[in-house]
Amino acid sequence: MFEITKVAVLGAGAIGSYYASQLSKVNDIQTVLLAQGKRKDRLTKEGLIVNDVTFKLPVIDPEETNEVYDLILIALKDYQLPEALPMLNNIVGPTTIFLSLMNGLDSENQIADIYEADKVLYGISVAIDAVREGNKTRYSNAGKITFGEKDNTNLSPRVQAVQAVLDKAEISYTTPTDMMRQMWWKFMVNVGINQASFVLDAPYGVFQQNKDAQDLMKALMGEVIELAQAFKIDLTTEDIQSWNKMLVTLAPDGQTSMLQDRKARRMSEVDMFAGKIIRMGKELSIPTPVNSTIYKIIKVIESGYSKQENQE
Repeated sequence: MFEITKVAVLGAGAIGSYYASQLSKVNDIQTVLLAQGKRKDRLTKEGLIVNDVTFKLPVIDPEETNEVYDLILIALKDYQLPEALPMLNNIVGPTTIFLSLMNGLDSENQIADIYEADKVLYGISVAIDAVREGNKTRYSNAGKITFGEKDNTNLSPRVQAVQAVLDKAEISYTTPTDMMRQMWWKFMVNVGINQASFVLDAPYGVFQQNKDAQDLMKALMGEVIELAQAFKIDLTTEDIQSWNKMLVTLAPDGQTSMLQDRKARRMSEVDMFAGKIIRMGKELSIPTPVNSTIYKIIKVIESGYSKQENQE
């Protein structure tokens, strides 16, 4: 079986920081962060601080090395990916595996367009409540990674290789038979909780207790379910209940990634969530009024950010 010994992590936000810190604890796995310019300098100097523990990982500019990595774990924002992908060319070899833990449904296809589909696994990070402030990340629930090929009836060698790495790093994971259903399930969750938390400026605790907040979240998710069914994806309203069971396990003061974006006055991933729902709805002639309204609200809020903030 193919063995993974070198891992590169692209994206040192809340999610990327947690997984990089866990992987760095494994002695027989070389784990590095990928960054350039001022970000590289800052990560080299400050390291990552996860639950008050400092991790000093090597920080590599991928355009300044020819060292090939076995696994490239990507945890960027959607709008950062197109610019970042071409710079990875030097570190990609014949057996390199990409595992994207980004939100949405499109990152795997974007990676495959440049580096070929047979290098890409599908992945999502579920139920982690990590929050990043500066170079500090805190979490109380590490959640799990759900990943694999589109169909995992028989596990491929590369899936088994990634499972072995996650086992060593004590990172919880599942490999479902139908990975595309899980991708749509996570997309449904993000469209609901991420966007609702942004417009309400509300942490998980509000959605655990407030019915009106829950109703807004469910209305956003309902439009995803209707679209998923049009694409023959086995997603139903019962899947909202499975999310609710997970929601109550999260720290009440935990924040979604989009709420963290709002508080930091960063541009959010609304185009990947409501924007994509609106586009798919138009293509299929399926109305998406809730997401259309949320999209406009979020865009108005973001229009108040300064140009300098938008560039960060």
